[in-house]
Amino acid sequence: MGRKYMDCREMPSEKNCTIAIAADNDNELLEAAVQHAVSVHGHKDSPEFRKQLRGAFKKGTPPLEAKHA
Repeated sequence: MGRKYMDCREMPSEKNCTIAIAADNDNELLEAAVQHAVSVHGHKDSPEFRKQLRGAFKKGTPPLEAKHA
């Protein structure tokens, strides 16, 4: 399947979060991303939110330098 990631540095946020999450499995990545988004950013877990997060997955690993949103 290949490694995928999500990088908070690429998302608009007032917290300027620098967390990047990567996994070899989409479900693992989604669960970690949901937990982070809910506990740190105050998002509500819902099927629509999970779909939005899945749409933000990128192939590979997070870059060392931030790509600002």
